[in-house]
Amino acid sequence: MSSVRKIINDPVYGFITIDHPLILDIIAHPYYQRLRRIYQMAFAHLVYPGAVHSRLHHSLGAYHLMCNALNELKNKGVEITSAEELATKVAILLHDIGHGPYSHTLENELIKEVHHEAVSILIMKVLNKQFNGQLQTAIEIFTNKYHKRFLYQLISGQLDMDRMDYLTRDSFFTGVSEGVIGYDRILKMLTVHNGELMVEEKAIYSIEKFLVSRRLMYWQVYLHKTVLSAEMMLVKIIRRAKELIANGIKTDAATAELNFFLQKQNDSSHVENNLSVFCCLDDYDVMCTIKNWTTHPDKILSLLCKGLVDRHLLKVKLQSGPFEADLIHTKKKEVAEKLNISYEEAGYFVFTGEAINTTYNPLDERINILFKDGSVKDISKVDNALIHQHLASTVKKQYICYLR
Repeated sequence: MSSVRKIINDPVYGFITIDHPLILDIIAHPYYQRLRRIYQMAFAHLVYPGAVHSRLHHSLGAYHLMCNALNELKNKGVEITSAEELATKVAILLHDIGHGPYSHTLENELIKEVHHEAVSILIMKVLNKQFNGQLQTAIEIFTNKYHKRFLYQLISGQLDMDRMDYLTRDSFFTGVSEGVIGYDRILKMLTVHNGELMVEEKAIYSIEKFLVSRRLMYWQVYLHKTVLSAEMMLVKIIRRAKELIANGIKTDAATAELNFFLQKQNDSSHVENNLSVFCCLDDYDVMCTIKNWTTHPDKILSLLCKGLVDRHLLKVKLQSGPFEADLIHTKKKEVAEKLNISYEEAGYFVFTGEAINTTYNPLDERINILFKDGSVKDISKVDNALIHQHLASTVKKQYICYLR
């Protein structure tokens, strides 16, 4: 280990220590620094003004929690070599490196059929070449090909460091205290049994609180109806721009990079062959473009852009069942008349969709509790469990957005 040591002052955890030259080199890389320019929570700051933290904040926080988790496991006698430790830290640091502008909102919109995890792996492979193969083990752990599965579970699982940090950080920056979790207690209770990541029984209540906090944060913050409205407006803006371009109407983005992905039909091979262009894209390209388009000659595009910039958002209603076809039809007719546009075009201002939230799905990924007698139970099967089957069921809400 070299004597390289840097500390970063984080508002959530205090000081985060970086003590390896490879990690410092990765953090200094332009592909990593790009994460400063991508909001962690897209448009949540339109509802919670404090939620302006970036993906870089989150990734450093997840790295910090990973350092703590690995130390706890090593102290309990779990065998983790220094090479494995470094690789796992690199993997968590880069777990979100493939996010595009406005993250989940524009996923699949700007570039079809491309998920950020796939782009993250592409970027890791490029960095691996640049750093002479030093990321090979990190890539194996990240893609769950490494023989110690618990290392992968720390990066991607029900109790991974990613979730642990975003719940803690998002509740801190939004001020929504329902999201506060006892991350430090959960970390202290992590253990490895039969090669799998588990939690000691003393942590049952902390885990239940973690799952409930996650559910509450989804409805209160991530799927908040105003946030939903802003995100859907952004999606409609990109779709309208693409439609105009397809019809030969000049619609230029503010930057060459965003233009590159707007003007062409993109897919995964397109990203793979133009990764360096993708890695120049961030929220700034998109927002600057939207500001430019507020004066675009197309009425629909300019109205949507002006609405997003000035926070004049579409009104949203949520309900459990689908909306009446008559209601949608009436709203569309009203908008078409009011704006003097066609009934089809009114679909940019009146539309429905579905918001989905699952607290805990034992089929998808398990949280196993290790009892003192060596027995193992899923959290939903523990006596007097708060997380029953009904909490595991998916909650769906239908929404309608329409012009005020």
